Formats: sequence, C-alpha cells, structure tokens
Amino acid sequence: MRVYSHNTAGRDATMKFAWQTREERLLAPYAMFSRLSTGRRYAEPLHPYRGPFQRDRDRILHSAAFRRLSGKMQVFTGDMGDYHRTRLTHTHEVSSLARTIGRYLRLNEDLIEALGLLHDIGHPPFGHCGEDALQECLVAFGGFSHNRFALDLVENLEQRYTTTPGLNLTNEVLAGQTHRTDKTRKGDPLPPPLEVQVVDAADSIAYDAHDVDDAIKLGLISFQQIYGLPIVRRAIESADATSARPSNERQLLVHALIDLQIDDFIGHSEQRLAEVAELDAQSVRDVGMELQMSSELESEKRELESFLFENVYRHPRLLDMRQRAATRVKQMFKLLSNYPERLPSRFQQRVTKNGIEPTVGQYIAGMTDRFCDETYIQLVELGRAQALDW
Repeated sequence: MRVYSHNTAGRDATMKFAWQTREERLLAPYAMFSRLSTGRRYAEPLHPYRGPFQRDRDRILHSAAFRRLSGKMQVFTGDMGDYHRTRLTHTHEVSSLARTIGRYLRLNEDLIEALGLLHDIGHPPFGHCGEDALQECLVAFGGFSHNRFALDLVENLEQRYTTTPGLNLTNEVLAGQTHRTDKTRKGDPLPPPLEVQVVDAADSIAYDAHDVDDAIKLGLISFQQIYGLPIVRRAIESADATSARPSNERQLLVHALIDLQIDDFIGHSEQRLAEVAELDAQSVRDVGMELQMSSELESEKRELESFLFENVYRHPRLLDMRQRAATRVKQMFKLLSNYPERLPSRFQQRVTKNGIEPTVGQYIAGMTDRFCDETYIQLVELGRAQALDW
C-alpha cells in the first residue's frame, strides 16, 4: 500500500488520491476540502483511498468511548423500557441527518460524519442530570462540560495501537468540537465552518423530533397535548398521510417533523449560499455566513422546545430519576475523592498530573449508566457497611 506524508510537497504535485478527485468533482467551492486540512498534532502519512476526515470518522467509531454511548441515556432511562433513544442511537441519527443536509448543500460529508459521531462522546452517565451533578462537584476546578470532556477523551484518554496519546484526529475535527465548548466565540469570533453548523442543526432537529416520539411512546405526553403547537400542525399538514395507518400516527408525526425542519433549513441555507457560491471555506467564514432555518420556523421550534421542557424534561417520573442519579454521582465523587486509591490504576496515574477531583470527574464521566449504578453499590453502599469515615 502506498502512503505519503501529510505534507504533499515531497511528492509529485500532479499525483492525486481517489478522495481528492472525488471531492473536486462533487463539493462546492465553499466546502472544507480534505486536501486543505492542516493535519494532526502528530504527523501521519496520508492514506491512498481514505481521506483525513474519513480516517477520523473510523477512529471515533472504533473507540471505546463511542461504544459506551450505547449504555448512556439520552433523556429516558433503561428501566422505562427499551424503545427510546440511547446516546448512541441519537448520535447515529444526528450523523445521518447531517449527512443528508451536507450532501444536498455539497459540503464535505466525511467531515460532517466525523463531527456528528464525535459530538456527544463526552456525555457522562444519566444524561444532563449526570452532567449537572459533575458540574456541581467540580465547580471549584473549572466545572464540567461534556463538550470539553469529549476533547479530553479523544486527545488524551483514548488509546490506539500507536505510541501517541488519544486518537490523533485532524485539527479541523478538533476545532469543530472546540466550537461546541465555546458558543460565545470568545476564542474565535468567526462563525464555525459550514460543516460544523450543519451538525449543530441536525442535532437540534433530531432531539426535538425524537424526544416527542419517545415521550409519546412512554405515555408522558399525548397527541392531544401537542396538536396545538404550530410546528406540529404544520408538519402534519405537510406530510403525505394518504398511505399511513392510524396506528402509525406517532411515526408519521416524527417523520413529518424531521422532514419539515430539514426542508426549511436546506431551502433557507441554499438561498444564502447562492450569494457566496464562488467563495472558499475560509472566505464564507470571513463574511460571517451562518446557516439557519427561517425565522418563522425557528420561532415555532422554540415553542416546541418550551413544551418539551415543561411537560417532558420536568415530568415527575424523570425528575425523580434525575434526583436519584445526581445523588449517586455526587456520593461516588465524594468517596473517590477521599479514597483515590480506589480508582483504576490508569486513573491513579493521572492524579499526579491533573489532581484528584478532576481525575475522579473524568472517571465517573466515562461510565455507562449501568456501570455507574454497579460502582455506586460497590463503593458507596459497601463503604457504608464497612463504616468508612465520610
């Protein structure tokens, strides 16, 4: 197999890889071309038939942290059934929707897919309540952010077969994830690359529609409650319901909500991109290009999200679960901070460099829901039985 240095100056300038030729034929000028990647922290040779962002996608996909997403809740816990989304299924759905948008807009699908698969990899157990608990525990140490932890995972904690730490992803993928940690753009006042914006949009589209789906399926809300929302009415009116069975009303609604939002986002974005059709990826950032839905649909979408917040995320069944989960996370954090020798050896080695509390936070953040429960029982309840000094 032929491989070449990421710095292509040392080879025949006319020689092209298959992925370069493909991108030149398919991508718009404003897309992020793989050949323009600034490389990786640790230099690697280029691959003849997998572009840099394709390789990033594969590294994320095969990482241990990515596999653990199957055991982490999105909104609903495993004891509420097995229909609803996990963090892993949500991630795949976001990646799929983002690729659909990116393909239509002629953006770099490989970069989009890598960003989509990476975007939630840093989530701790028990969703946002687990994150809130870790934030409270680590407030004196800079707090906790699942977006920031994702970077720590792929840059330090994950280990490939190489001697370098982390997954050694491209600078563009790391920068895209960094954008998620700094929505205020203090580090970079320019809007993020178009591929990053597409993943952000797909994330929002996916969780709104799929949280409606899961909440109806679990009986937390009813169709009657949401029919009054403008975005729901518009979605149903725009759907082709002629061949749908009455028993599939929920599935039709979810499909219609996704289609409505993607159609609007693509249509609105296409109009804006027509104004910068000949600019390159950096130039569209320089002129402040931001992709978004129409203002009307954005307003209706916010109404839906307010409804979900009040009627789903604050539902008594979820609030009880969140309280129990947060208590367990906090108790484990306290115990392990007092007894760091109970950490696995690889985390004990990180204590000297990072400090006890941040290392304990990283250890807990990497847990699945089930492993968190099991560790709680082993550490906290057995610790009490042994009359440990709290």
